[in-house]
Amino acid sequence: MTHCWWRPIVAAWLLAAAQYALAEVRVVDDSGATIRLAQPAKRIVSLAPHLTETLFAAGAGERIVGTVEYSEYPPAARRIARVGGYSRIDLERVVALQPDLIIAWQSGNVAAHIDRLRSIGAPIYLSQPNQLADVAGEIERFGVLAGSSAAAHRAAESFRERLAGLQKRYSQRPPVPTFYQIWKQPLMTVGRRQIISDVIRLCGGENVFGQIEAMAPTVDVEAVIAANPEAIVASGMDEARPEWLDDWKRWTTLTAVARGNLFFVPPDLIQRHTPRLLDGAERLCQQLETARSRRPGK
Repeated sequence: MTHCWWRPIVAAWLLAAAQYALAEVRVVDDSGATIRLAQPAKRIVSLAPHLTETLFAAGAGERIVGTVEYSEYPPAARRIARVGGYSRIDLERVVALQPDLIIAWQSGNVAAHIDRLRSIGAPIYLSQPNQLADVAGEIERFGVLAGSSAAAHRAAESFRERLAGLQKRYSQRPPVPTFYQIWKQPLMTVGRRQIISDVIRLCGGENVFGQIEAMAPTVDVEAVIAANPEAIVASGMDEARPEWLDDWKRWTTLTAVARGNLFFVPPDLIQRHTPRLLDGAERLCQQLETARSRRPGK
């Protein structure tokens, strides 16, 4: 026994080392950078409304100490302190909140703002899910970062199961050439890498501007007329159908106009990279089914 005095010390050291290893967090973000935290984040600042919503879905809502304007879902998000808008961040407010993790939107936040925030020392996770399947992975990574992996895994699996169901039902349906309109002036649409293009593909549609690399390219009316979409889908700014969607009715030669295929999906359900994106996808899939049913001979 005289030779075993060191065993309790070694056991305590091994236990401490194991606890440290379990507490340490390591996640690769969408830019390919590795984010390392000594322990799960307790003070998170989210720099886009969809990031806030996804953090809540991952069970990390209580860890958010700051977010941006229009972060209104779920309702609990409305009580979180604001740090400006996603494109005009109040850097001083962010610093004052003393975050131990900042989650930023790679294609939406101003790059110069992100660079300045790096100087305060808080790790920055860059988010850019461009495909529907990426949303589930992001939910799980947020759960790892915030120490809510169990809840995040459940939410991610639920998302995957629902996505698989929609894929099985719609992805092999006859293609519908589709024009998705973000805005009227300038006339903006979605390019190949934008997640809405993936939603269109899920529904068996074909984005008529899906060959463009830009996320949100500007096009002109002549280009839309030349593409002659069978369906035109718009979102606008809020829950109301935008009045300018009916402006297309003057172009009676468009197949979408001739068949009455001018559709609306609320922007919160299709323009945010969150679990609710599948709600928007389901609406769009049903609308493209309506377009198919209006084909001659149906």
